[in-house]
Amino acid sequence: MKSIDQIISARWIIPVEPDGVVYEKHSIAIHEGKILDLLPAAEAARKFDADLVLNLESHALIPGFVNAHTHAAMSLLRGLADDLPLMEWLHEHIWPAEQKWVSEEFIHDGSQLAIAEMLRSGTTCFNDMYFFPEVTARCAAACGIRASVGLILIDFPTAYAGDSDDYIAKGLALHDQYRNHPLISTAFAPHAPYSVSDEPLERVRVLADELEIPVHIHVHETADEVQRSLESHGQRPLARLDGLGLVSPSLSAVHMTQLEDAEIERIAQTGARIIHCPESNMKLASGYCPVGTLENADITVAIGTDGAASNNDLDMLGELRTAALLAKSVSADASALPARTALRMATLNGAMALGIASNTGSLEKGKWADLCAIQLDGIESEPVYHPISQIVYATTRHQVTDVWVSGQHLLKDRALTTLDTDEIIGRAREWRSRILS
Repeated sequence: MKSIDQIISARWIIPVEPDGVVYEKHSIAIHEGKILDLLPAAEAARKFDADLVLNLESHALIPGFVNAHTHAAMSLLRGLADDLPLMEWLHEHIWPAEQKWVSEEFIHDGSQLAIAEMLRSGTTCFNDMYFFPEVTARCAAACGIRASVGLILIDFPTAYAGDSDDYIAKGLALHDQYRNHPLISTAFAPHAPYSVSDEPLERVRVLADELEIPVHIHVHETADEVQRSLESHGQRPLARLDGLGLVSPSLSAVHMTQLEDAEIERIAQTGARIIHCPESNMKLASGYCPVGTLENADITVAIGTDGAASNNDLDMLGELRTAALLAKSVSADASALPARTALRMATLNGAMALGIASNTGSLEKGKWADLCAIQLDGIESEPVYHPISQIVYATTRHQVTDVWVSGQHLLKDRALTTLDTDEIIGRAREWRSRILS
């Protein structure tokens, strides 16, 4: 018998890879934070002597969700300016609020609030794009969640940096700081083609190639963005990025609600990835990403919530359900984006977009034990005919009971183990009072 750290057994285990597979009454053997084996529960009991054994007899065990696009600290702006078009929302409300309030303290408290919410809804990794990314990285590492932290870049000065040289220098320093960190990775995060000019974008391409890290950018979020690009540059935003050499397997293009057939073909040719944020796009009336068409073109599509200021939650279970239903409605095809594909988009595809799929995103030997346990024996989800469909179409985040990252139990019976819930809520209420005043 081999001595190991822990065995977690469940009624169903859904590894995501192989696609659509469900194992019944199986166990995951975990040692030193990684998945050592996935095997029938009876065999695991004979093969391993574990320090800790957990039996989840009414649960499905899945890879933790990978939230592929967030602005974590914007949780403190949740509900500040609802029911407005994107540009009015940004220019008249969000950007002025950020200019006045964003600081290291704001980022710390907002990131903790976001991380707590994400863990309680099954997310084990998030991809962030926001100011003071070193603070978000520090918060993520301290509580044990996995994060891809964006090296933010925008043309205009903010409380974080004065110009493009300053943004890039600070980003490179952050990349160096976390180069070999087990939980934190980095990606260049220029805000959008309309807010970053050509010269800094070219520098990002060169540096991203040298450092072999992804580029994460809002693209084709609205029809207005595309029209303004045509007027200012004589070409659509994606074509402009392509001309700068940025459309490649390293690119994660967020939103992509305005796509022509030739653009979809070009994305497929280059291997670029797309991050779909259905609820934020719907709330801001930005349009919709043609996910079914993209899937048919073999383009990797991941799912993100966007920030809580425009969603207004960070619930990946809700997001993948919306993605599946929206794809069916838009295509008038009930078979579009089946449940297993939606789950893959919210897990393994996200890890692929972040360049960390060799470490997380599916339950395979050698990967980190990033797990989410979902209870399926309640009134809301019985009877269970097909566990994957039940998770996608009938389950809510309140049924997420336990979450592990690298084998560390960060959510245990719905309680956070590395974050102080009362303190986080108290700080959020203090920020509300400040901002309203």
